[in-house]
Amino acid sequence: MLKNVAAVLLDGVHPFELGVVCEVFGIDRSDEDLPTYDFAVVSAEGPTLGTHVGGLSVSTPYGLERLDEADLIAVPAGRDYVVRDYPPELLDALVRAVERGARVLSVCSGVFVLGAAGLLDGRRCSAHWKHAGELSRQHPRAIVEPDVLYVDEGPVVTSAGTAAGIDACLHIVRQEQGPEVANKIARRMVVPPHRDGGQAQYIERPLPRSHCDTVGEVLAWMERHLDEDVTVEQLAERAHMSPRTFARRFQQETGTTPYRWILRQRVLLAQELLEATDETVDAIAGRTGFGTAAALRHQFVQALGTTPNSYRRTFQGPSAA
Repeated sequence: MLKNVAAVLLDGVHPFELGVVCEVFGIDRSDEDLPTYDFAVVSAEGPTLGTHVGGLSVSTPYGLERLDEADLIAVPAGRDYVVRDYPPELLDALVRAVERGARVLSVCSGVFVLGAAGLLDGRRCSAHWKHAGELSRQHPRAIVEPDVLYVDEGPVVTSAGTAAGIDACLHIVRQEQGPEVANKIARRMVVPPHRDGGQAQYIERPLPRSHCDTVGEVLAWMERHLDEDVTVEQLAERAHMSPRTFARRFQQETGTTPYRWILRQRVLLAQELLEATDETVDAIAGRTGFGTAAALRHQFVQALGTTPNSYRRTFQGPSAA
């Protein structure tokens, strides 16, 4: 059970990436019946560290000895992490942690610290697309997957860019404390419990959020009627446009077509139902507009690289049907 969490810092740490870890694991939410963690910010280079933001520093009384009792050690990103050297005692502490059964998590360029410790050798890992090539060059034995939000390889969890650190943290909470806890924390943070990809976390063609200047009301209606079959002509009529104009406006404001947008929303709804309910796959197929379990399974595999039942087992445990 995850109880003790440490965020380990180096000089030049990025405050936002540090804040991600602090937000998920460092805030006392016991008033909402959520678990609390014994959380500490640990310095690897003296009691006071600079950040990549001018005039801002971080002070902490905790040194690397605090890592010896942590169940999870998070390494946020920082300035020059891609090219700098790291204290050998930090790298040794990370290796010892994994050997005794603890987990380590990197946020964005923090993955280079794990690489320097040898923890990526032979393992799949994620990195920000900007750093993926350099990570592969520096650590040729690492299996870098640049098209995913995060990768969970047992004791080593790596996340891509800044926001992907939130996804990875919530993923760990989901595994350790269950989907209800992760969902409540996500709701408090006003972020989705998980983003595109589920288990596979592929973001090959992410669907951007829309400003919805002219199709916003239609989008809201579509979200409320995902179980219904609709045509572009019907949606255009609701928007008081010709089908051709509606399709063009929809593409401009959402970055995708009406068909792909509603398909993605249906998959997302199916993910939520698979995580949080015991409804059968047939029932979920009906509620999400896919009609049949076979159709849901096909689209689920296409979008996420896994089946509905496998996805449910991932988030509800091996006993889930």
